[in-house]
Amino acid sequence: MPRTSIREVARRAGVSVGTVSNVLNRPDLVAEDTRSRVRSAIDELGFVRNESARRLRQDPDGHRVTTPRRTLGLILADLANPFYTDMARGAEEAMDAAGVDAIWATNDGDPAKQDRCLDLLSAQRAAGVLITPAGLDGDRVARLREHGISVVLVDALLPGVCSATVDHVAGGYAAVTHLLRERPRRIAFVTGALTGPSPTSRPLRDRLVGAARALEGVDMDKPAILSEPTMSTTAGQAAARRLLALKRPPSAVFCANDMMAIGLLNELIRVGVKVPAEIAVVGYDDIELAETSAIPLTTVRQPRHQLGRIAAELLLAETAYTDGHLHRQIVLTPELVIRDSA
Repeated sequence: MPRTSIREVARRAGVSVGTVSNVLNRPDLVAEDTRSRVRSAIDELGFVRNESARRLRQDPDGHRVTTPRRTLGLILADLANPFYTDMARGAEEAMDAAGVDAIWATNDGDPAKQDRCLDLLSAQRAAGVLITPAGLDGDRVARLREHGISVVLVDALLPGVCSATVDHVAGGYAAVTHLLRERPRRIAFVTGALTGPSPTSRPLRDRLVGAARALEGVDMDKPAILSEPTMSTTAGQAAARRLLALKRPPSAVFCANDMMAIGLLNELIRVGVKVPAEIAVVGYDDIELAETSAIPLTTVRQPRHQLGRIAAELLLAETAYTDGHLHRQIVLTPELVIRDSA
């Protein structure tokens, strides 16, 4: 469906284009009944104002700009987590090399905030969006495409939508296989939310599936699973205290990301637990802090930069060739990085 123009709104409301512009920019200059007719026409036609074109009519020196750069959006789950910023840098480098500008936003795992971000990108006339989705479904993707916005997912899957993901089942399997390489251990999993619209829910569940496969046929107690509301260092500290309060604390812990693992590791060291002799710890992501933590962290490395770059290349390809575009789902393989914590 083509985008509605301001002229179509003016015709529907029976007013001039200038009046519609005033309703959008200086509503105090327009009578209330006229404002009401214009707003009704906007709602009926689904008009979204072209903010980028409005700002790009002139450059800072007053010269007319006739060919604005194409814009793509990145909607990330959490910029406080270095994994997402590293991934976004890879995406932005690919976009910049293609002469495309990037608008960053975060959804914080909140579908309502995600919708506001998508509305903003629509107003900016973004050609596409790369997103770690919070509850995005096929109907929403279809509506975005109707408005000329291509969609590529990161670490999520939808039929008929391009995506770049990591094989988290393989990552979970590698982590727990490493913890069991010398002897059976009492293992605990420390993770974030496993259900709901969070962008991390499916990857976390896949990591636990891989971990469970590594435990098949191993004679040991059923592993404890601790779910924390966030995936931060403070959540890792809280998880360490909960684990140590158990009647039989674990002798190995697989954390769903490095932020949690570093917080857990710091708390174990603070209370005098010997790592890895008494409790071994494995993280996930291999952010820069993993190698420089008090005890260098054994972790599963995600190809973060490559993940972002490939996702951006998929988006660039789709925005360039929407007709007959072949949607692709690319899966990257994680890698175990052995250091001193396990």
